[in-house]
Amino acid sequence: MTVIALIVALAALALAGWTLYRSEFSKPSYSDTQRADAKVKVCAAMAVVRKGVSLNTNLQPPGGPTDVTGSLAVAANARVALYDGGQYLLAKVDDATPADLADAVRDFANDLMDIGAAATAGAQNSEPEQAARLKDADSLNKRITELCK
Repeated sequence: MTVIALIVALAALALAGWTLYRSEFSKPSYSDTQRADAKVKVCAAMAVVRKGVSLNTNLQPPGGPTDVTGSLAVAANARVALYDGGQYLLAKVDDATPADLADAVRDFANDLMDIGAAATAGAQNSEPEQAARLKDADSLNKRITELCK
């Protein structure tokens, strides 16, 4: 009985090791078409997010600067555009996306969410930490624009 248990345990250990080896070292390969399609998809998502963030972070309150309710609504829309834009981008990056583009888009998406979360917590664009996030996002945006050409 002990010998049978030992054989079953060794077989299970060998199967687990083989499964781990396969999952770690056998990455799927993608065709040039799949990589190109993934690039087009993520670059199109960037265009949508770029437009949405630009539109919603540059709105003016409908009643002018003294319109408190309008100011709060504009600020809320800007924060939603930033945070949701980041989430949307993360959802559009897939395994076939070229690595340099995927990394830049993920970093940009996380920066957008950080900017939105900090703004929700009351951070002003003039504060050093928020200004650094904005600068990083701008730099990544330019890099992604080049990678999407």
